[in-house]
Amino acid sequence: MGLDHVRSEIEHMRVQVGRQRKEILQLQRAGIGTASAELLLGRMLAKSEDLCAERDRQEEGSPTQGRVLGGQSW
Repeated sequence: MGLDHVRSEIEHMRVQVGRQRKEILQLQRAGIGTASAELLLGRMLAKSEDLCAERDRQEEGSPTQGRVLGGQSW
């Protein structure tokens, strides 16, 4: 899995997590149990953390590490 793909998956997961959180709030307002929705959210967050760790591992080996948009090295 390439770095761009991992980054795209992370962004996708962020959107999904936001939707899941909104859904949980709606369920809570309606007085409906949210245990299964919260478990799903936990799994989504764990997957997101795994993707972030994978991204970090791939960035360590990237030749552009430590560079900023202007191309200046820090």
